Amino acid sequence: MLLAFAAWTGLAGFVTYSYAGAAPTSPVPVVAAASPVSEAVSRATQLSDAFADVAERVSPSVVTIKVEAKQEIPDVFKFFGGRGGDGPQGSVKGSGSGVIFSADGAILTNNHVVEHATKIEVVLRDGRTFRAKVAGTDAAVDLAVVKIDAKNLPAATFADSQKARVGEWVLAIGAPFGLDYTLTAGVLSAKGRSIHANEIEDYLQTDASINPGNSGGPLVNLQGEVLGINTVIIGGSGIGFAIPSSIARQVGEQLQAKGKVSRAWIGVSFQELSPDLAKSLGKEDTHGALVASVVPKSPADKAGIKPGDVIESVDAQQVVESPDLLRAVLLKPVGSKLAISVLRDGKRLKLEMNTAERPADLRAEGARESGESKESPGALGLNLQQLTPQIAQELSYKGPGKVVVSGVRPGSPADGAGIERGDVVVEADRKAVEKPADVSAAAKDGKVLLRIDRKTGSFYTVVSKDDD
Repeated sequence: MLLAFAAWTGLAGFVTYSYAGAAPTSPVPVVAAASPVSEAVSRATQLSDAFADVAERVSPSVVTIKVEAKQEIPDVFKFFGGRGGDGPQGSVKGSGSGVIFSADGAILTNNHVVEHATKIEVVLRDGRTFRAKVAGTDAAVDLAVVKIDAKNLPAATFADSQKARVGEWVLAIGAPFGLDYTLTAGVLSAKGRSIHANEIEDYLQTDASINPGNSGGPLVNLQGEVLGINTVIIGGSGIGFAIPSSIARQVGEQLQAKGKVSRAWIGVSFQELSPDLAKSLGKEDTHGALVASVVPKSPADKAGIKPGDVIESVDAQQVVESPDLLRAVLLKPVGSKLAISVLRDGKRLKLEMNTAERPADLRAEGARESGESKESPGALGLNLQQLTPQIAQELSYKGPGKVVVSGVRPGSPADGAGIERGDVVVEADRKAVEKPADVSAAAKDGKVLLRIDRKTGSFYTVVSKDDD
């Protein structure tokens, strides 16, 4: 990486000294100040020393995890280095990374590193090798804890990732491509990222080089504290993502203690507010999380939250972006009382609820039956038809919607708004859609706010013929 440093300039000059009873006969030359080049080298050396200090401090807490898995699992090494043909017949070998979570042998790593493993070995920085057993996994955030029989290990220190600043230096440590204890440097590029790789996401993004085999290793700050657990890379892009320490530490503690995770939940799916969505909802800014759906009988449902509400704060903490809501809920214990502020139809409401434990199956129940009818694409490019029980079964849809998208014209406003064949239209301009004609009626001015149900979740989108 090319490092850019500010050039410092110094001014060389002369000073005179006065002594009691006598004046100097001539000016005394002063040694010239350091040149801009030497100053830059000095500052670069200081940064280099800082990296080296972090490596010395943190590396003893980083481990290499070697696994064997059954050959028939084709994607077992999806995110970390693997090779076939050198293990027992019918198996493959691979390696990932981990970080010592507690002195008594608990190692925090990614779930995908050990998920299908039939044999796990942990190699410490001092060369000792231990057989490991899985103590617990959390597939929703892709974390796992494995346990080795060892004492007095150098456990890593975890930072508060919520206080981390975008732009600060970070270091990734791990075993990329099976090369033990490799360190790469970069910056914290962004926070609160979602890339649809896991069920629950609040990633830290970094340009510190993360490669196959880094999975499960730490992303650390210049204080040598773990900011996150390296997890996902975008191939060839130089961009990597880490699970923030605020989540990783909480999950690690529960997996170590109970072997499973109890996670707070309120029962809403939500999305970012785009400028178009905010305008359609009568909101002047894009701050907040737009509620796309509410699970029946969930804490949010019992408290009166409805799709289309914009959650603006939780316990008086402002929700600027939608990940703020996710973080605010996930970091609360199950059963915690929350004070929620929402914007609905231009009015602000104060609601209260208690978090519940997140259930395994979050799908809404109860598909509604309906007859058949069709609506032509029209100016928006949507082809709609009534959602029959047979179509609902084919789509594995159990939500409240009654109208399904049977086609989208390429290049149309609907296509540009991200609508796809098989989507279910639940609302048009905040009103329930009973039949395809309801969408046409709501879009008579060439623009409509739709709420869509899809297998991956619910969301709002604005479709406008002005965008065609």
